[in-house]
Amino acid sequence: MAYFAELVVNGALTGLMYSLAALGFVLIYKSAGVPNLAQGAVVMIAGYVVWLLFSLGLSLFLAVILGAAIMFALGLLTERFLLRRMVGQPVIMIVMLTLGLEILLRGIGPGFLGAAPKSLDLGIGLAPIIIGDVFINRAYLVGGVVAVVMIAAALLFFRTRLGTKLRAVSDDHVSSWAVGISVEKAIGISWGLAGISAVAAGVLWGSVQGVDWTLSTLLFPAVAVVILGGIDSIWGVLIGGLLVGILGSVIPGYLDAVVGGGTRDVVTSLIILLTIMIRPYGIFGREDIERI
Repeated sequence: MAYFAELVVNGALTGLMYSLAALGFVLIYKSAGVPNLAQGAVVMIAGYVVWLLFSLGLSLFLAVILGAAIMFALGLLTERFLLRRMVGQPVIMIVMLTLGLEILLRGIGPGFLGAAPKSLDLGIGLAPIIIGDVFINRAYLVGGVVAVVMIAAALLFFRTRLGTKLRAVSDDHVSSWAVGISVEKAIGISWGLAGISAVAAGVLWGSVQGVDWTLSTLLFPAVAVVILGGIDSIWGVLIGGLLVGILGSVIPGYLDAVVGGGTRDVVTSLIILLTIMIRPYGIFGREDIERI
């Protein structure tokens, strides 16, 4: 029983850390209506940026703050020089653009800073927290708390005047233009906010597994989170992250010993496939019905 509880708790915390990568995905879709397949590489670049600033002698706090500012600016530039050129194009072309950006960024980071994993010590400590017979990963606990705080901040943000404008842009670009909302500015802000969430994901996952190209593979569980929870739902990020994390921990925890390992990615793939087949708009996603 203690083993099962340990799998559930650590799986839930891991899922919350997945939510940090998924949050940027949802922020962009919720305001721009575009699936951003570059979010995994953006998380990787954010980790590299903070590691570089930290290695240059800045304190961790300043490195994170400056890294967030840099990634916000990178999001604005991405919208200005890439996404704005795609106005009026089919959505599939914009998706392919973000996929190309993912591939480009995945090569740029290791290409300039080296492929070897970079250590990013946050001072969390390696000793687990022990509650009864359950061992809780300290880094995952910190990451889970940060994820909950950022998801709560995102929920509050979309209740503000600016957040309402971003939601209006997602619903209808033309109507937003008609009432004086700067659609380009709104989309740029959403990309910038996704960059900030990528900093949190890159730093926390970088402290766990090191900063290298593998951070970009967080796109896979992040996609599972947003598909399960709902691609346009902030609440879905929270619940989807918990479910993906728990299922991806408990099932491999028992099944890996039988089949020899490697079932975590299979579980994640099945979550994506079954959700699309049974409830394609996710648990909390908005169901849009169009007459054709």
